[in-house]
Amino acid sequence: MAPEFPDPGQALSEDERAAVEERARQIDLTDSSMILQYGAGTQKKMADFSQSALENVKTKDLGEIGELLSDVVKELKDFDVDEEEKGFFGIFKKASNRVQTLKNRYSKAETHISQIASTLEAHQRMLLKDVAILDKMYELNLSYFRDLTIYILAGKKKLGEMRDGKLKELIEKAHASGLPEDAQAAKDLESLCIRFEKKIHDLELTRTIAIQTAPQIRLVQSNDTLMAEKIQSTIVNTIPLWKSQMLLALGVEHSAQAAAAQREVTDMTNELLKKNAQKLKMATIETARETERGIVDMETLKATNESLISALDEVLKIQKEGRAKRAEAETEMAKLEQELKTKLLEIQG
Repeated sequence: MAPEFPDPGQALSEDERAAVEERARQIDLTDSSMILQYGAGTQKKMADFSQSALENVKTKDLGEIGELLSDVVKELKDFDVDEEEKGFFGIFKKASNRVQTLKNRYSKAETHISQIASTLEAHQRMLLKDVAILDKMYELNLSYFRDLTIYILAGKKKLGEMRDGKLKELIEKAHASGLPEDAQAAKDLESLCIRFEKKIHDLELTRTIAIQTAPQIRLVQSNDTLMAEKIQSTIVNTIPLWKSQMLLALGVEHSAQAAAAQREVTDMTNELLKKNAQKLKMATIETARETERGIVDMETLKATNESLISALDEVLKIQKEGRAKRAEAETEMAKLEQELKTKLLEIQG
């Protein structure tokens, strides 16, 4: 395990204090180029390191691992041991080929899952390799942090010495002499000090990035480790458990198959016997009922008799109406005849 990130404010070791003193002695605040390049090498390494860390994260496709694990779950769900042929003939069909069908489906699912497992193992090896690389990256980031801390402390030490020493002397000299060249000298040194102070601030920002990068590295490591463990659990627990359960299911199916088929055949036989008995009962009752009937039902005779009587009544009514109409016609014709005779006599007279 890599050492913990140190607190920037904690006491320095003897070697670190010596490194701060040595670096402070090398600082020349009157050299504008030195101020520009101060700590730039470590900052460049830090930038390159950050890019490397980013590339390491970008090249990992954890989404594919999630899809593969989902495929395993889907394959297990799709394998339905209880799926069976429906209908009367299905009980005979499944009795002969259900076990073979289960074996075929199991073999197909096992082949697919084995392919998925091989791909997952490759991802697991990559993840474990990345965990080891990230440990080295953490150590490197810690080294940059310590180097930046020495640059910052040495710079602050030198800056404090300069402001309390030479800069203070130049300011006092400028006040005492009142000469513009003395004032300009003090101003120039003060500007260099301000530039150097900003440079130290930039280094502090870079060190803060190093501090933030440390937990990010650990977070990526944790994610990689958890995913590797998940893959391991799937390979050594989930898949073997599924295989053992399927083998047990196939074994149980052999012993349960005959009993299930026989039970369904018996149930179907009983159902057929009940239906045939019911049909026989209905047929016997109908036969008895038909044998007790006369050739012609009384209801039929009554209906026929009523129709005949109604017809005779209607005929009598029609005949009566006919006689009345004929008598009325005879009377009317006699009247017409008399009127005609009267009219003829009138003409002759």
